[in-house]
Amino acid sequence: MNASGLTKIKVFFLLTATACASAALAASATDTAKKAAAKTPTDAQLIASAMKAAPASVAKGATIVAQEADGTMRTLRKGTNGFTCMPDNPATPGPDPMCMDANAMEWAHAWMSHQTPPAGKVGFMYMLAGGTDASNTDPYASKPTQSNHWIKTGPHVMIVGADANFYDMYPKSADPDTSVPYVMWAGTPYQHLMAPVR
Repeated sequence: MNASGLTKIKVFFLLTATACASAALAASATDTAKKAAAKTPTDAQLIASAMKAAPASVAKGATIVAQEADGTMRTLRKGTNGFTCMPDNPATPGPDPMCMDANAMEWAHAWMSHQTPPAGKVGFMYMLAGGTDASNTDPYASKPTQSNHWIKTGPHVMIVGADANFYDMYPKSADPDTSVPYVMWAGTPYQHLMAPVR
C-alpha cells in the first residue's frame, strides 16, 4: 500500500475516533443533565417538604418560598395566614424545613444578612420535622469543630427576637440538654429559645 493509501486510512480512523469521542461526550453530558434534573425537586415536592415544618392547620394557609442558587427567594405558593414556610435544605445533613411568622422572617433575614434583628419584634418559628446539626454557639458555623459545640435537635419550635431578660430564664449551656427548652447562640444578637415538642 502506498503512502497516500496509508494517509487515507489514518484520516479515516482519526475521524472515526473523533466521532466516537464526540458521541461519548454528548451522551455523558446528557446523562449528567438527566441526573441533575432528577436531583432537582419539583415545585410540588418543595411545597410538600415546606409543609412538614408546621401543623397542617398552619401550613395549608402559609406562603411557600424556596431559595434559589443565587440566594434569592422564589415564591412557590402565595398564602393567607401570615406564615411563610421553606422546604428542607438539601445541602444540610438532616431535615430542616421551617415555617415562620412575619416577625421571625425579619429576624431570619437579619441573621442571614449579618445585620442586627429588629428590636421589639418577637417571632415564632416551627421546625416540626426536626433541625439539622448546628453549632450552638456560632450562628455562622458551617461544619463541626472541636470548639463550636455542634448539636442536633429534634422537632421543635423557636421564639426569636425577645428581650435579653426573656432568655435569662432558660439554660444557656454551650452543650445543652436538647430534650428541654434551651437558648441557642446565647450572647449574640441572634440568641433564641429552642423548645422541643417531643
